[in-house]
Amino acid sequence: MVTGSLARRYARAVVEIGTANGNLDKIGADLGTLARAMHDSPELVTALTNPAIRRADRRKVIDGLLQRIDAEPHSRNLVRLLLDGERMGSLEAISREVSAMIEARSGRVSAEVTSARPLDATQLSEIITALEKLSGKKVAVTRREDPDLLGGVVAKLGDTVYDGSLRTQLRTLRDDLTK
Repeated sequence: MVTGSLARRYARAVVEIGTANGNLDKIGADLGTLARAMHDSPELVTALTNPAIRRADRRKVIDGLLQRIDAEPHSRNLVRLLLDGERMGSLEAISREVSAMIEARSGRVSAEVTSARPLDATQLSEIITALEKLSGKKVAVTRREDPDLLGGVVAKLGDTVYDGSLRTQLRTLRDDLTK
């Protein structure tokens, strides 16, 4: 498995190539599509990462996928390079890094907002405004519901988690009382 720094090195190279050739967004989309396919299909991961399966057979599988998504030539080259280096298991990490670098270049950042119940438009707007103020960037929000939070909101902005959930507040109170 590729460590974060190695995934970042691959991602930096992808961003440089994509920027130089003007197809960075398409390469990022190609990698994201393949990463999601691998995430959703353990069988595909096995077919592409198992060294017991002949590399030529694995190449046929990946070539079929690349053709199906109409991948850019640079995307094809990267994926074949990963296959030849027995690093297909790293594709998800590389895709995440490429996406983060594309967002950073465009002044955007992703955030995941989790609440106990669905948020109305006003609440979501206030949260987005606060996150944009904290990050200094345009925030794209992914929403989730988790009834275990009991109330409040947990926002993950990059690597930072802002936890305003009732569950955490109750846990902190319990810890304080038991000391």
